[in-house]
Amino acid sequence: MKNRKLKVHRNDPCPCGSGKKYKRCCLRKENSKDMEADKELYLKKYSIRLKEEKDINSIRKAGRLALDTLDLVESQIRPGIATDDINTLVHNFTIKNGATPAPLNYRGFPKSVCVSVNEVICHGIPGERILKDGDIVNVDVTPILNGYYSDINKTFFVGTPRPDAQKIVRVARKCLKRGMAAVRPGNSIGDIGWAIQSYAEGQGCSVVREFVGHGVGFGFHEPPQVPHYGRKGEGIILIPGMVFTIEPMINLGKKDLNILDDNWTAVTRDSSLSAQFEQTILVTDNGFESLTPFDLQ
Repeated sequence: MKNRKLKVHRNDPCPCGSGKKYKRCCLRKENSKDMEADKELYLKKYSIRLKEEKDINSIRKAGRLALDTLDLVESQIRPGIATDDINTLVHNFTIKNGATPAPLNYRGFPKSVCVSVNEVICHGIPGERILKDGDIVNVDVTPILNGYYSDINKTFFVGTPRPDAQKIVRVARKCLKRGMAAVRPGNSIGDIGWAIQSYAEGQGCSVVREFVGHGVGFGFHEPPQVPHYGRKGEGIILIPGMVFTIEPMINLGKKDLNILDDNWTAVTRDSSLSAQFEQTILVTDNGFESLTPFDLQ
């Protein structure tokens, strides 16, 4: 008994004769069976672990903490503070709220947050660097709350931004918005990448290839990988229950990068500015939900 065959609407009486609405009777059973089949298929074929409602609620709670953490950081961003001050702020707030900062000691990363300034694309290690008027700074936080992960980042202006800083932050923010708009069941991961790449390059900017979005929730980095470049219709097909990050790293100059001697910090090879925005996204029955929602206007 399939909805598409019988043309039964969600609020119609259920054809089984129970007297209940279809959405509260057989549709639930059909969706549950379909979900179990999809879970088995995607785990076997792609190693993707689809999330159930209880998992989604827990990731959403971790996401709320991540948002609160970035709000706190934003209130303290100003010229004269060191990047390590941001690390202290994030670490203490995360612990205070009963969570653990996922970056700390992850594959040897020495701090609780990534703080990336100006030409640093990602994975900047907090330290003695002092923020100056006109800088841009990306802060990337991932709390683990009750065993569930949520991942989010924003790029902030420090003091008064220059025109080139305003441009790259605007383009990076819009790239995330475009990528999120491509998320719906039946679309592919390539559709997300295409939406981002076509917009960024149309603005005269470039998309970093070496770092991508990723599944998240049960772990820090899960399948699938979500490149921020690509072609329409290519890659894994999106289905409800998938949870992953979209986190385009956009350079004002060329896409090429170098990794510094600390084996973490990625910088633009041409020393151009780089900006990034990230949210944790759930594929729903009809589209998507951000589990770490913030304004992208």
